Order: sequence, then C-alpha cells, then structure tokens
Amino acid sequence: MSPLYAIVDADLAAARGYTPPGLARRFFDGGARLLQLRAKTAPSGQFLEWADAIAADARACGAVFIVNDRADIALMAGASGVHVGQDDMPPAAVRAIAPAPFLIGLSTHTPEQIAAASRVPIDHLAIGPVFGTGTKDTGYEAVGLEMVREAVRGAEGRPVVAIGGITLDNARSVIEAGAASVAVISDLLQGGDPEARVAAFVKALA
Repeated sequence: MSPLYAIVDADLAAARGYTPPGLARRFFDGGARLLQLRAKTAPSGQFLEWADAIAADARACGAVFIVNDRADIALMAGASGVHVGQDDMPPAAVRAIAPAPFLIGLSTHTPEQIAAASRVPIDHLAIGPVFGTGTKDTGYEAVGLEMVREAVRGAEGRPVVAIGGITLDNARSVIEAGAASVAVISDLLQGGDPEARVAAFVKALA
C-alpha cells in the first residue's frame, strides 16, 4: 500500500477552484498512486461522472482509485475499491456484490470498532481522527498515535490507514507508529501547488 493516501474532497476542491478530476490529475502528477474521491453532497450522476474521469486517469498512471461510501459508483466506474464508514453499507454486503480483487476499506474510531473489524471482509482499516481536524467531521475526538498502534495490533496483518489532521510535518510520525499509509485531505492543498505538495509527501514518506 502506498504510504500516501491522497483524498480528493469534492467540496474542498470546489472551494479552492478545482474540479475533482482536475485536482486528482494534479495529485497523480505529483506522484500520488493511491487516491480516494469523497463527494458527500454531490448528486449521484455528478459523482459517477467524476469517478469515471478519475478512474481513467488512475488506470493510465497505474494508481489505485477508491470511491468513498458508494460501492455502486465504484463498480460502475471501474474503480479499484470502496471505503465505507460505520454507518454505510456493511463490508459483507459490499463483498457479496464485489468479489476480490475489489478492495474494501472500513473506518474505525474506537477499540471496539477495531475489534469488530477483524470479523468482516475488509482489505484495510482506517483509524482516526489521529489529530484534530476540521475537514472531516467524524463525531469522534482525536485518538492519537497510541490508537494507531492499537489499530495495527488489532488489524491482524491488514494494512492500517491513519487519517485526521495529518500534515507534512507530522506524517512521518504516523508511519513510524505503524500505519501503512496516511490519508491526507486539506494539507495537500497547502501552498497552492498540489503537485509539489504531493511530491513533498511522497519524498518525506519514502
């Protein structure tokens, strides 16, 4: 799993003057090879149009492309997989319609959710928010690096993705805590040059 998990949030992209496919291309150009499209407020048709475009670019550069929440859109777009939360379609239901190698990721926030994740058909689990964040409202307090270590212990060999408040300055510490990958949203837009920012993350996490 790539150490950098770049997330294109459609609302944040629009606020910064980008379309989701346009921003995804900037991330790919910077070296991102694991990317998720998150579009919480988009109509389904628009979400699918964006996913189709990003999936094509991901295939062209050999990247893994994940769709947030919507397994149906992920399948229609030919994405690599889907990432679901605690209140989304259960992983077992996703797996019933999407056999491997379609990837399934699951968000966790507590020790109980980490333990439950060991009993469902997922390929990786996410833990967070690691640090305080204003981008992604999970309803949970920051869990810190010790919870990242606990998630790694409870993941039974599956990769752990850490998310929430991760920046270029603290990303290395999260990998050192055992995470296979750090998911980053807003910090990839710092400085106004997404390619350069992604490239800096890729270098820092190498």
